[in-house]
Amino acid sequence: MLIGIVEKNAIMMIDFAIERQKTHPDKTASEVILEAASVRFRPIMMTTMAALMGAIPIAVGWGAGAATRRPLGVAVVGGLAFSQLVTLYVTPVFFTYFEELQERFEGSGAAASANASHASPPEPLKA
Repeated sequence: MLIGIVEKNAIMMIDFAIERQKTHPDKTASEVILEAASVRFRPIMMTTMAALMGAIPIAVGWGAGAATRRPLGVAVVGGLAFSQLVTLYVTPVFFTYFEELQERFEGSGAAASANASHASPPEPLKA
């Protein structure tokens, strides 16, 4: 459950950033991920808070047999709180780094192909 929620939230944010980057190619990766994080903040918070509020009664653990379910509730509540931080702070950092890495590789590939196109053709083999 935790992995699914974290994954869905991160995918929503990254997908929004990629679509925004396609429609506005003049924007940098930092600008589009910042916009994606602010636009998708409310849906991400709503998803996480709904799951968190559903797990709090298990984490508090009242009633018969509560001691056996309490560790599960605590793990879910703690995992959701931690995943919220990861989704909102770490995912944009990775997106920005991977976009810069992709641009660096595309830039070096373009320079290498440009240099190769200006090179003289090989000499024909003599029999």
